[in-house]
Amino acid sequence: MIRPAVAADLPALARIYNAGILGRNATFETRLRTPDDLRDWLTGPGPCLVLDEGGTVMGFARGSQYSSRACYAGILDHGVYVAREAQGRGYGATLLLALADAARQAGFHKLTSRVFVRNAASRAVHRKAGFREVGVHLRHAQLGGEWLDVVTVEISL
Repeated sequence: MIRPAVAADLPALARIYNAGILGRNATFETRLRTPDDLRDWLTGPGPCLVLDEGGTVMGFARGSQYSSRACYAGILDHGVYVAREAQGRGYGATLLLALADAARQAGFHKLTSRVFVRNAASRAVHRKAGFREVGVHLRHAQLGGEWLDVVTVEISL
């Protein structure tokens, strides 16, 4: 079941996100988050959805502000994370499709993000959910002293 995230989900969101941080294949972030650090995720501007399997949060997708400039108000930056034990079940694409639908219903017209070029699984999940790869940013940022390239993905809603 996919549903909007609630405060009781914050420990699971932090656990899943922190696993992504520690895995060094999904985000440039390095500081682990507490549940309280993620509280703002529940209030937007975009949706924050969880995939709940029998009362256990197995993944989440969320939209966040792409830019503070008014001309970009209809665009959401997004992230999608699936618990390690649930990867490979199609949950990432399911979450992305649900996020796109929720964002469309909320009046947004595009989702975008940057995915590590080396993260073949995330790139495949995005393609499966209808995203297109727009282009590659070379040496976008450093992680652990290594410059990494990212591919920009987007979907028009």
